[in-house]
Amino acid sequence: MTSASSKFKSVSMEDWQKIKLLALDVDGVLTDGTIFMGADRMELKRFSVLDGLGLVCLKKLGIELAIISGRLSPATKSRAEELQFDHVVQSRKDKGSVLKELSADLGFSADQVCYVGDDVIDIPAIEFAGMGIAVPNAMPATKKAADWITGNPGGKGAVREVCDRILESRNESVLSLSTT
Repeated sequence: MTSASSKFKSVSMEDWQKIKLLALDVDGVLTDGTIFMGADRMELKRFSVLDGLGLVCLKKLGIELAIISGRLSPATKSRAEELQFDHVVQSRKDKGSVLKELSADLGFSADQVCYVGDDVIDIPAIEFAGMGIAVPNAMPATKKAADWITGNPGGKGAVREVCDRILESRNESVLSLSTT
């Protein structure tokens, strides 16, 4: 599933292998950034099953999964529960601070952390993480701050690309882990 990606900085397999925490923004990363909202304020989001399978495989390897979102969303909570995310932080726009606190609580150094974002409020988290990633639909300043940019846009396999790279760095694959 890994597609051609733009790399601003050199990212080695050893860099991917260090990752113990994958933290993600939601809107624009796990989704395409679109929110469908009815008159009753019920919201619907579309998540990629490709991303979901990749995340499930990372869990099998013991990778910690986190969501850090600036919005409170029942849809986000449901998806996080379904995929068994370890940490879900919503309604926090100070994402860099949240990621630093979470990393410290887990005893992880910055180079063991990967963060994927799309908007300017993600930049502090991208800059903190040893592996800061943006999606191609990200704001220009966010892409500039990133170490790596996925080939696929948010909500359409971007997170799966990240999962595949982490798995590949450990000589694993979605195929080998999804059949066990």
